Amino acid sequence: MIVQHRASSSIGVWRVLRSWCGHRNWPPEGERLTAWARKYVASDGVETFRAYYRDPDGRTRSAGTFSSTRAALRAANREEGKVGDGTWLDPKFGKITFRDFVENVWFPSRHLEATTSVAYRSNLDKHFLPAFGERPMAKISPSTIQEWVTKAVENGLSPRSTKKYHVMLHSIFKRAVRDRIIAFNPCDQTELPKVVPRQTRTITPEEYRRILDAIPDRFKDLVVTDIETGLRWGELIALRPRHVEFLRRTITVTETIVEVSKKHSPTGERMIVKPYPKSDKPRIIGVRQELLDILAARITRLGLGRDDLLFPSAEMAGGNPLSRNTFRTRVWLPAVQAAQIDFGVRVHDLRHAHASWLLAGGADLKGVMDRIGHAQIMTTQKHLHALPDADEKNLAAFDRTLNRGQP
Repeated sequence: MIVQHRASSSIGVWRVLRSWCGHRNWPPEGERLTAWARKYVASDGVETFRAYYRDPDGRTRSAGTFSSTRAALRAANREEGKVGDGTWLDPKFGKITFRDFVENVWFPSRHLEATTSVAYRSNLDKHFLPAFGERPMAKISPSTIQEWVTKAVENGLSPRSTKKYHVMLHSIFKRAVRDRIIAFNPCDQTELPKVVPRQTRTITPEEYRRILDAIPDRFKDLVVTDIETGLRWGELIALRPRHVEFLRRTITVTETIVEVSKKHSPTGERMIVKPYPKSDKPRIIGVRQELLDILAARITRLGLGRDDLLFPSAEMAGGNPLSRNTFRTRVWLPAVQAAQIDFGVRVHDLRHAHASWLLAGGADLKGVMDRIGHAQIMTTQKHLHALPDADEKNLAAFDRTLNRGQP
């Protein structure tokens, strides 16, 4: 015999007992149970009570088997409450493995640029799938994440990289919480290693000239254009004659070229041309006549058409994009070494130098932000570094103010 017990939140927990005995008209017509219990009597006379409720789709779910009606109804009411307030989770979803969720839900739903997609793919394959791939999502706890962070640091991963990877991991579980796969994000409250800001400095004009002198002649135009415009590498190698307005003395930044591995390239090509820069909108920057003269001479010397690349990998019209890594290893690093610069200088630091020199020369921060294509002024501030003589200028300014009006 099975006895059905119903829970009602209006007058507390109460019971309606009815002998089941094969009746098919339970619950009564017009009445829909949302939380109830059934008593099961085994052949040896032992009674158990199974709790039931309805999920958001109206399907009957079990909340477990108990030794008393009260306990069963309490469990049924608890699950019914979760359904009502939107916190209910389907237990089977939590059994989905990390790998299945990432590969079939999270990664395909991301709208990523090609370079970001390749970086995410690399992070998954190298760091996350080996560590969490076969684990059910519901079994990945905050302690699991903390253990991964601790081991990563012990194995030599820098605090900066650890934090970057943790941000990506956090976004995966954030999506899982949103999709009602898990109840909470196990990446919340993770103890991360302290990131000590890098000691950075901007190259001076004198250091820049030393580097430029060590650059092979065929690449000097590119380096001069970089320091004069502050373009990102992808924007720089995407420049074409049609982007240069000689009469208006401007350059229009409308394209960028990204370099990715062929394995993960959406087009199968290593160099991908995008019709918009990183800021997602074109910008027009003014340039000096000296740079225009250099570019005009280059266009004439190489016989470049309007749509040819200004700085191709080979000095010829219709050339292919120049690889960043090739330029860095074969041209830039040897030049920095030959110039005897006593600190690490990246190609990207020419962009930082451009912005810092503008500010040191009296340009306003908003104007610099617009020129180098930043959407947020805080991003521009991160790119600015004081020149080596900045402290001397600060002290001189302080001294002038302090002694103003003094004999």
